[in-house]
Amino acid sequence: MSPSETVFSYKILFASGMSFYKLRVRLGWDKTFEYVKILSEEGYVSSENAYILKITCDDKPGIVASVTRCIAENGGDIVECQQFDDPETKRLVMRLKFTTHEIDAIEFQMKPVIDQFQMNCDIVPESRQGRVLIMVSKMDHCLNDLLYRWNKGELNMDLVGVISNHDVCREQVERHGVPYLHMPVTKETKAQQEKKLLAWINSNEIDLVVLARYMQILSDDLSDRLFGKVINIHHSFLPSFKGARAYHQAHSRGVKLIGATAHYVTADLDEGPIIEQEVARVRHSDSAADLVRMGRDTECRALSRAVRWHLDHRVFNNGGKTVIFP
Repeated sequence: MSPSETVFSYKILFASGMSFYKLRVRLGWDKTFEYVKILSEEGYVSSENAYILKITCDDKPGIVASVTRCIAENGGDIVECQQFDDPETKRLVMRLKFTTHEIDAIEFQMKPVIDQFQMNCDIVPESRQGRVLIMVSKMDHCLNDLLYRWNKGELNMDLVGVISNHDVCREQVERHGVPYLHMPVTKETKAQQEKKLLAWINSNEIDLVVLARYMQILSDDLSDRLFGKVINIHHSFLPSFKGARAYHQAHSRGVKLIGATAHYVTADLDEGPIIEQEVARVRHSDSAADLVRMGRDTECRALSRAVRWHLDHRVFNNGGKTVIFP
């Protein structure tokens, strides 16, 4: 390897010798790329040896020390550590990224720590792609944006399929080699179709369902069954401007800001824990069509960030809110 590398026009410097190399390159306010090189006699440790540890539990003394000791005593190296102690709920939220060749030993030593502090704890390989289902109706801007970002490698996902209650997006989906399933929904067939949908999700081991402007409301039962696994996007006018022509209503009222909200789906319609929001300023000269265009942009940006953070294990449910470690 040369003494320096250029990545996205940023210089990344490496020293020589047997030591750890940890570098952070920030590309824009909302995205941080971590470049970690670990040099040893065996060579570089690949991303296959990197893991994400997610912890939520009641906040007590000794948690961080106990967890980091388990990693360090088994030859692990902590690359990134973020935590939040919620003063309102007295809960600890913690995310660690670490590298190791001894993951089995770390998991074994973590078991008594998990029991001691009654943790909700997950350890996942960083290289593992989340299995994703996208659901869409007729408006395809969010779908197209996600397909583009997926093809460019910006989203750590295995796109298993797209399901729609209409057939209008089939061609643009299948040209990407992604299976497309038409699942029409009526008032009479809604319950039956949701059973088929849930069976499809379970049989395909889906980790995340993305409602990319899917205009059917999921039932309370399905929302509860899939809690924390479904992300929705909608404009941020609610509850002021409801219905399909919300941007036109907002234009007639002379709003100065428009926006979009990405959130987890719950039985409370459009009121689940918020993951990300995006806004755009409106000028007096903007037409209703301009607001619709800007609205599409804000929806795409908010949804793509929410999906990326979820797939990168950066989102934690914290009661009715979320904690995000971007």
